[in-house]
Amino acid sequence: MTKKRNIHIVPHKDGWASRREGGSRASSVHRTQAEAMRQGRDMAKKDRVELVTHGRDGRIRDSDSYGNDPNPPRDRKH
Repeated sequence: MTKKRNIHIVPHKDGWASRREGGSRASSVHRTQAEAMRQGRDMAKKDRVELVTHGRDGRIRDSDSYGNDPNPPRDRKH
């Protein structure tokens, strides 16, 4: 079984791109980050992987898991 690769939203010369982790080419290119995130979210949900959003500087800004999270948040009991 092959490990599915996470989706990254990264800056691109033509706007913003969604790219599979480890891939050299963009899966899709969009004018805005919001458009790229919508498309990337659909891909991440379909493949049950993580969506990682980068800022203009390339640093990770946010991530959302749409798969089997190995470290799910724990509910606090009062």
